[in-house]
Amino acid sequence: MSMLIVVAHPDPSSLTHRVAERLAAALPPDQVEFADLAAEGFDPRFTLGDRHSYRVAGEYPDDVVAEIARIERAEQLVLVFPVFWWSMPALLKGWIDRVFTNGWAFGVGEGSGIRPGLGHLTAHLVLLAGSDAPLYERRGYDVSLETQIGTGILDYCGIQRGVTEFVYDADAGATAADIDAVVERVATAIRG
Repeated sequence: MSMLIVVAHPDPSSLTHRVAERLAAALPPDQVEFADLAAEGFDPRFTLGDRHSYRVAGEYPDDVVAEIARIERAEQLVLVFPVFWWSMPALLKGWIDRVFTNGWAFGVGEGSGIRPGLGHLTAHLVLLAGSDAPLYERRGYDVSLETQIGTGILDYCGIQRGVTEFVYDADAGATAADIDAVVERVATAIRG
């Protein structure tokens, strides 16, 4: 089973990177591809070229073609990112905007509405939260994120939902035991 772990954080020494690296280490190394969007310099800006690709359902920019190929090699996709303003970092959102595109991740246009295109893929989310679990629950952050990403992106593209795990208190209080538990739950879900 092949896995693509995508990390979106500008600081390579961040807890986000450490969690992603720990997860990669918990999985068979010959089956894991690691995508560090910031280190690789992925351009998240949705351009006129991307708009054209959306309209014609093809003719994708070269960098998008490369990302599509990475995802096509995977059966499991893991997104590891910090929560910024109830959402994902702009880098990851731009990656999704540009790569999960019409004609590949889904189809729109003539016919019977939306046609999901990524049913072969299972996605897992590992979110690093600056606050504790009670605050997320009280304010509804967890539900908001699940709706936004799970319903708005994964379901739309036909991606099977895996696990969603939060590393709470990532800014100050996440313990090694908390991180180990999240990594183990995600690795267990991936291994089936």
